[in-house]
Amino acid sequence: MLENKKIGFIGAGVMGKAIIGGLIESGYVKKENIFASEINQELANKVSSELGISASIDNNKVAESSDILFICTKPFIIKKVLEDISNSLGEKTLVISIAAGVSSETIENSINKSIPVIRTMPNTPVLVKEGMVALCRGKHATDEHIELTKNLFEQTGKCIEVPEKLINAVTGISGSGPAFMYLIIEALADGGVKKGLPKKTAIELAAQTALGAAKMVLETGKHPAILKDEVTTPGGTTIAGLMTMEEHGVRSALAKTVQSTAEKADELG
Repeated sequence: MLENKKIGFIGAGVMGKAIIGGLIESGYVKKENIFASEINQELANKVSSELGISASIDNNKVAESSDILFICTKPFIIKKVLEDISNSLGEKTLVISIAAGVSSETIENSINKSIPVIRTMPNTPVLVKEGMVALCRGKHATDEHIELTKNLFEQTGKCIEVPEKLINAVTGISGSGPAFMYLIIEALADGGVKKGLPKKTAIELAAQTALGAAKMVLETGKHPAILKDEVTTPGGTTIAGLMTMEEHGVRSALAKTVQSTAEKADELG
């Protein structure tokens, strides 16, 4: 458990609540050591009620109280938020941003203080301890800050460090990736429904298959192409399905999806 560290969240929307929920569920952080702020009292009350944490509309109060401060606002307002709370940040406060496309340099310039900044790209499965988080360090962040941030996120899944120039590519694969996987699961289930399966059954089959296939890649260490070939019997059902996917450009569509998502993250910056 992370003892005595106060953790604040500026913004507790879908991603912020997922991280908070994952940390609480892991038992690594006590509820009473987590604080959040929202844009109005109604949302603050909702966050407090749902997560059992202290929440307010005062960003500066949260910043002043935090040893570690997560910035979970929309990218287009982050500079204003950081400028507003700059005087409330202590010299040793660790600032962790999840804002897509916003560079660590932009964050540092907005704070206008020599404090450690770590830019991250998490995804919503942190809520169920299956998150994938990539991070990169700002110019004042040390190995100790990286280790602390990794330890936090590893309570909710996996965490890796990447050079900042690659963080938008990460956004294209894992940051936005859950939405792409939900679409794939939904499409597979729709195919099952077309062939007579009940919707609930088809979704369970598709979702568990996606989970199992992912674990095979991670736990065997085999290349996905090898695992694919191991399932593909000559003249069988799987090759028929794979040929249909190739004919309809599924491989190209998914690769281009990652590229366009990463390019959008570039634009946001």
